Amino acid sequence: MHPSNFATSKPEHPAIIMASTGITISYAELEMRSNACAHLLRRQGLTKGQGIAILMDNSRYFLEVCWAAQRSGLYFTCVPTHLNAEEAEYIIRDCGALAVFFNSATKDVGKELAARLSPTVHSYSVECEIDGCTPYSELCQSMPNTPVSDESSGRDMLYSSGTTGKPKGVKIPLSDEPISFMNPMQIQTQVQYGFGEDTVYLCPAPLYHAAPLRVTMLIQRLGGTAVILDKFHAETALRTIDQYQVTHSQWVPTMFVRMLKLKKETRAKFTLDSQRVAIHAAAPCPQDIKRQMIDWWGPIIHEYYSGSEPCGLCCIDSHQWLENPGSVGPAVFGSLHVLDEAGNELPAFQEGLIYFSGGLEFQYHGDPQKTKEAKNEKGWVTLGDIGYVDEKQYLYLTDRASNVIISGGVNIYPQECEDLLLTHDSVLDVAVIGVSNADFGEEVKAFVQLVDPTEAGPHLEQELLDFCRDSLSPVKCPRSVDFIETLPRQANGKLYKRLLKESHS
Repeated sequence: MHPSNFATSKPEHPAIIMASTGITISYAELEMRSNACAHLLRRQGLTKGQGIAILMDNSRYFLEVCWAAQRSGLYFTCVPTHLNAEEAEYIIRDCGALAVFFNSATKDVGKELAARLSPTVHSYSVECEIDGCTPYSELCQSMPNTPVSDESSGRDMLYSSGTTGKPKGVKIPLSDEPISFMNPMQIQTQVQYGFGEDTVYLCPAPLYHAAPLRVTMLIQRLGGTAVILDKFHAETALRTIDQYQVTHSQWVPTMFVRMLKLKKETRAKFTLDSQRVAIHAAAPCPQDIKRQMIDWWGPIIHEYYSGSEPCGLCCIDSHQWLENPGSVGPAVFGSLHVLDEAGNELPAFQEGLIYFSGGLEFQYHGDPQKTKEAKNEKGWVTLGDIGYVDEKQYLYLTDRASNVIISGGVNIYPQECEDLLLTHDSVLDVAVIGVSNADFGEEVKAFVQLVDPTEAGPHLEQELLDFCRDSLSPVKCPRSVDFIETLPRQANGKLYKRLLKESHS
């Protein structure tokens, strides 16, 4: 399926609603505007297999550019808006983009980049004027709004989060199938969550991230409505569910934490019973937080484990999770394997590096060595996470391999301590890392973002240390706590622990 199907069958149905303004884009309008953009890209000379970059916030124009590239056989790379000019330029040049789109939210970096990238990359300004950029809307108005004559399937090429180093593009081979073709992972996701024409899907996260972008576009393939927040705010998200009768949504655990920390009277203002499915992923969710969400929203909470690399997919619903707390479920796409350091497959309940077999093919763009390192001799792929399976082949994540703290020869997984500290009433967000220790190699340190920053001080630090020691063995507990205004966390929930380590080195 494809949005173009619904431009014919139900042209006035909302494809996009921008929650902050109420601006609505129908399927007919999305079809015409994405066709016009596709013609613009062809006029520029872009052909199948080439690429564009999008450096915009959650704008009404974001998805029309994505669909234009998708129906033109192009790769489209969505660049995070929080990057500085140098970081954004790296991705734009590395992905080989021949065109880049900026909007008012990225105007300053766009002006700088337009000068740097010219003449090899053509820069477009969307709904604003930027020196060195061609006005996008004016050009599109002069383009045909019918399909280009040589439509073919394009797709995203998104970059890994770069939490442990420079980001790399995840490149999936283009298909020779028609633009309406859905791959097996998309079909599995549709079935798993019951997406369809009656879906009203809330996207509270930036569209430049893999999960929000791919699920939002899947909703539009299936004729549903995508309600998009400019940015996440806990109370606004609840109001939007109520206002638009949202049926499906997707979150990260930090969003759950912020909604749960709202006052009870604030939460009670909104009716949320239109919801059928609330999905979360991207980062570990503390068990206590998840139980509170199930108690509040009912057994509609679903979790999955996957990555920008489409190597496999694990899923679990609320009922399964309550019977198997802490699990991310069995594999529903691809097959699971847990291997030791020598590459041997481990039995149930033994921790090792998690691999998938049977997923979609991909490579890290321009980095054959990284592609090789992600696979073993059998071609199985790892996302770099540690965990184990039980006797039912339900997967339990322990932590990322890169996050393991080794203190006195003991492997310590910081996620356990992070999950505990998040249950403290004063804690809004937390990161636990290993820092240098002359005697033990590393020691455990916590960085804490408080609900009320004025509480920071030695007394609360000691309270948090004691709070950990009441529940964890001493070796797992932080020896010190630093209070921090904001943790370096992406909007998709992923944490830049390397920045904390660098700041403490």
